[in-house]
Amino acid sequence: MIENYLLQELVTFAQAGTLAKTAAKLHVTQPTVTRGMQKLEDELGVKLFERQPNKLELTKTGKLAAKKAATLLQANQQFMNEIRDFSQSQQVLNIACVAPGPQIVIRQAANQLPKKVKLDQQLLPTDQVATSLLNHQYSMLITNHEIQTNLIESYYLGQEHLFVNLDQFMYLANQQTVTFTELRGLSFVVLNEIGPWKQVIQKHIPNAKFLYQAEYDALNELTKYTSFPFFTTNITSPEVPYDTTDTVTIPITDDAATMTFYAAYLKSQRKAIIPVAKKLVDIWPK
Repeated sequence: MIENYLLQELVTFAQAGTLAKTAAKLHVTQPTVTRGMQKLEDELGVKLFERQPNKLELTKTGKLAAKKAATLLQANQQFMNEIRDFSQSQQVLNIACVAPGPQIVIRQAANQLPKKVKLDQQLLPTDQVATSLLNHQYSMLITNHEIQTNLIESYYLGQEHLFVNLDQFMYLANQQTVTFTELRGLSFVVLNEIGPWKQVIQKHIPNAKFLYQAEYDALNELTKYTSFPFFTTNITSPEVPYDTTDTVTIPITDDAATMTFYAAYLKSQRKAIIPVAKKLVDIWPK
């Protein structure tokens, strides 16, 4: 069995090009690297280096060995990461969401959940959901797409409905409901990190302009002192206290203004996940 430090020395030499640079990168002495390279050749029983006065180069076999060693080291690191993540998932449920609404539901339910959970505050891109579960990075992912595979299944949680907040003196503010088309051409202030909702509003509101804000505080200041329309939902409104004194909150009736969320998880972890998912359903805003 070849030790990892020998493979790391070989990979580093292939990248650095000299013994001196290799030793510096690995924070060891040059003789240590020299002995390691000789030991690796002895264990493999092949010639990895062309040795010339004041010069050391990889042979074609050495270059192949360095490439394969890099792959082995990466696989070994992946193995350790997955085992550690899996072990952690057995103690604490690591959860991530693709949109901010479900994050709010989880925070509100934290003290009522049957298991201890750790919520990632960063939104997960929707195209990384399956991979993140299979790699045991998360125990449960709340996504806006149902997933049913041989290894992954989904549990329906609830829906999020989009509302627009309009200045009370706008003509649309007199309506009971609005459509995306009726909001055409308006300029909105919007939080930047809203997951798949960003694509929805950009796609369905014709000729609109979106003034994205990185922080909630900045957005809240704009809602206080300007008349720009902004969005809330049946989930975000209770936790995010926008200043709506001079605005009217109107539901958007388009089908795209309603997003359905599911808890996605590995079937092997169903027993741990289902009690948590059921509790989230119980408290999900209607």
